[in-house]
Amino acid sequence: MSLLFSNAYAQNAAAAAPGGLASFMPFVLIFIVMYFLMIRPQKKKLEQEQSMLKALKKGDEIYTKSGVLGKIAGMTDRVITLEIADNVKVKLLRSQVGGLASSVFEVNKNTK
Repeated sequence: MSLLFSNAYAQNAAAAAPGGLASFMPFVLIFIVMYFLMIRPQKKKLEQEQSMLKALKKGDEIYTKSGVLGKIAGMTDRVITLEIADNVKVKLLRSQVGGLASSVFEVNKNTK
C-alpha cells in the first residue's frame, strides 16, 4: 500500500509556524511604505499650506480653491475680504485660499 500512498509524517508545529514578531513583519513593512508614500508627503503639504496662510497680508493677490483671483482687502482670523474687481468685495473663509496668484502665472523654465 505504500506504493500508492506516501507516508505522511507530522512536522514539529513550532518549527512550521513563524515567531510572534516575524508574523507581524509584513504589516510593519506595509505601514512603513504607506508612511513614506502617503502620510509624510500629505503632512508636509499641509504644513506648507498652513505657513502660507499665516504669511498672508493685506494687498496680496491670491486665488481661491474655487478659482477666483483677487486682492486681499481685509483680514480676520477666519475670514478674508477679497476684492475681485473695482468696488466688488467678497468674503471667504481663510481656509479656502488656494495660494498666491504669482505662483499661478510663473513661467516654467524647463518647458522652453
